[in-house]
Amino acid sequence: MEQKYNFVHSCIRVMDLKKAIDFYQKAFSFEVSQRRDFPEDKFTLVYLKGAGSDFELELTYNYDREQPYTIGDGYSHIAVTVDDLQKSYKRHQEMGYKVSDITSLSEDSRGFYFITDPDGYEIEVIH
Repeated sequence: MEQKYNFVHSCIRVMDLKKAIDFYQKAFSFEVSQRRDFPEDKFTLVYLKGAGSDFELELTYNYDREQPYTIGDGYSHIAVTVDDLQKSYKRHQEMGYKVSDITSLSEDSRGFYFITDPDGYEIEVIH
């Protein structure tokens, strides 16, 4: 019998947990679905999810980290969809976030842009 696999979450490591949560709540209206503190191991996990989605973004905060994480050349991006790309783009610009230009891969493909979170991770916003 073939197994069924479902995406559950994706994890990113953050330097400033409050700043990261604030970004994802303001930029995408994500809500904290759970928080797990592990003071004995010096880290906290915060899970965020969007309305109507089971997929979670896990923010991992290590208490003693002093230097920003190196994202490296292997990280690409995570993606979210939005009903009104132009409105979302304008909103993110007005909020002062770093956003790329809106583009598409071809005339027939959906438009998208990238927004950068406080730790340098890119999120693709797709119509």
